[in-house]
Amino acid sequence: MNQKATVRRIEGTVMKVNSYVIEHPAGAVVVDGMLSVTDARAVRAHLDATKLPILGAVVTHAHPDHYAGLAELLRGHDVPVYATPAVSSAIQRDDAVKNAIVGPMLGTEWPAERRFPDREVTSGATAVFADGAMELRVRDLGPGESPADSIWSLDQHTWFVGDLVYNGMHAYLADGHYAAWLQVLARLEQELEPDATLYVGHGAPGAPKALIETQRRYVQAFVQSVERHRQLAPEPRRASVVADMRRLLPTDDLLFLMELSVDPVAATLR
Repeated sequence: MNQKATVRRIEGTVMKVNSYVIEHPAGAVVVDGMLSVTDARAVRAHLDATKLPILGAVVTHAHPDHYAGLAELLRGHDVPVYATPAVSSAIQRDDAVKNAIVGPMLGTEWPAERRFPDREVTSGATAVFADGAMELRVRDLGPGESPADSIWSLDQHTWFVGDLVYNGMHAYLADGHYAAWLQVLARLEQELEPDATLYVGHGAPGAPKALIETQRRYVQAFVQSVERHRQLAPEPRRASVVADMRRLLPTDDLLFLMELSVDPVAATLR
């Protein structure tokens, strides 16, 4: 069954976000659907090159860089898109807001047509493809990096964790669930096999221990920095937090996501 599957990572160029293609003799399944038209088309080009049947997709969480490109990359294929009820609900609830915010930012790169999950899978259940040739099991972890996070497993060593863990890039915390996020990370640290591979939403896949510990430090450092500077006016506050976080993680990769998070998190701390 799943033992014959191979996971391919495709990283976006418009935004550094990952889609994963699980390739199996029975067909291919996409995990998360990119943000932009260009990056969605790159995933589709990869799918076409495999010459495998496209079996469907799963979505780990409700942020648009993980679902907005699905209509483009699945165009012409009537296949299921799976998500937990919480993720599906959050996407449909928030898409109009995302359209109003992200659309003008991306212009023609923003997919005018967006496809939402149409098959709901409850926590602990499986999404079944090709009459059982491939199965993905989901766990609903509640709010964390986003309002509704889930992780999907191909087997006990292969986990698609969305944005609960980043690797070497700045993180988005604007949804304000940072305390819950830390609790989820603690659960994952205890429950995942140490030799598992985490297929993360941003950055290269890796082992749980180092990635989870690094993500925990990042979330804690960000909240502490916002707390330390929250009495400043918005512009100097953002500049101070960005400086702190760049000392912790000296890269510009997804820096704008972290900067967008400063004011919302400051509001929660008041």
